[in-house]
Amino acid sequence: MFTFPALVKACGKFMGISEIRQVHGLIIKRGFLNDLYIENSLLHALSVYGDYSSAWRVFDEMVVRDVVSWTSMISGYVRARLYDEALTLFLRMDVEPNIATLVSVLVVCGRRGCLSLGKGIHGMVVKRGTSENMEASNALLDMYVKCECLNEAKRLFYEIPKKDIVSWTSVISGLVQCKYPKDALELFYEMQVSGLEPDKVILTSVLSACSSLGALDYGRWVHENVDRKNIKWDVHIGTAMIDMYAKCGCIEMALQIFNKVSSKNVCTWNALIGGLAMHGHGYEALGHFENMIKAAMRPNEVTFLAILTACCHSGMVDLGRRYFYQMSQSYDLSPKLEHYGCMVDLLCRAGLLDEAFKMTKAMPMPADVSIWGALLSACKDNGNTEVSREILNNFQELESHDSGIYVLLSNIYAANEQWGDVTRVRKLIKEKKISKNPGSSIIEVDGKAHEFLVGDT
Repeated sequence: MFTFPALVKACGKFMGISEIRQVHGLIIKRGFLNDLYIENSLLHALSVYGDYSSAWRVFDEMVVRDVVSWTSMISGYVRARLYDEALTLFLRMDVEPNIATLVSVLVVCGRRGCLSLGKGIHGMVVKRGTSENMEASNALLDMYVKCECLNEAKRLFYEIPKKDIVSWTSVISGLVQCKYPKDALELFYEMQVSGLEPDKVILTSVLSACSSLGALDYGRWVHENVDRKNIKWDVHIGTAMIDMYAKCGCIEMALQIFNKVSSKNVCTWNALIGGLAMHGHGYEALGHFENMIKAAMRPNEVTFLAILTACCHSGMVDLGRRYFYQMSQSYDLSPKLEHYGCMVDLLCRAGLLDEAFKMTKAMPMPADVSIWGALLSACKDNGNTEVSREILNNFQELESHDSGIYVLLSNIYAANEQWGDVTRVRKLIKEKKISKNPGSSIIEVDGKAHEFLVGDT
């Protein structure tokens, strides 16, 4: 009897699922299936190998289940990203969960945005006096970050007496993902002061922050640090490096690194094509797109957004139309709002206002403020007040507080001495309580990003 748990563990570690199933059959044949210790070993091994139907059958037939049984099944579901099943099972638990159970459920809370349940588990962790448990603290941090509760995440972060690399990574990557790159770099600076060495995961997040801010010197420092510490390049850090150099305008460096990265995925290609498109290298971007297709790499929605941006910035109307329709016809990808926005902008820049307006009307989703803005700019250039009046009617329903669009619309009417329409726009501005955000600039000094608003001295 005592042999079976060790045998199941050995099969799980050194062999595979077929051997585990053979041991499972032998356990049934010998009549040991009702032994809790054996059942838990079998349940754990089956869930680790992803045989959830067999694992569930073992779990469902257990006469007695302890916390290990429940935790094995819940953590198995979490590993398989079956978050709803894991949550349902947790809510059915008839025994007191342990820390391992709570950590698994916190992962579910983060992925599913179940903030109230996550806070409840936080309370359980504190009540049990296990709040200094590193695994539990990091799981809570990750949950708050995934639920975009950054203030809670930061408060918890500073309460952790001894932070490890996972703690720092959770908060820094969370700040980057939630569009707070400046705060992410400031926290990374604190990490360096603490003496903890960054790994390639955290450096990838830092490179993303540098891309958002255009912090080229900081990005170069990360590049030098990777080479100096002999950190092994992988597809993630290579892609982040390409993205950083491309967005900072160092296209030649981005191309050098792209050619140096041996293993490329769709994100690597997207980073280069997007960078070329952003800086007006439209034909080069399309050339790399064709190379991507030749390399048997399937493009995704982000790839086509970069391609349409390249066409837009280089005035390639016919190619833009071709790629837009190729997206759905050749790759079965449904254009999203951003793709329609690029096409409308492309048509407006080419002076094809009627075609752009028809496309806006035919869209399967309502147009956003950027699309209406592109149309308005074209109206201003063409002196077309009829289309702008129709746009004004749509503005009544548009939940936008972008002051620039309303000012542009008002100026179009004022230029044509349509003072009644000017009054309507200004009334709309007052009703929506729209105010102009002050302009700002970010500069890098001594490796740190500083933001200045208009009027700052």
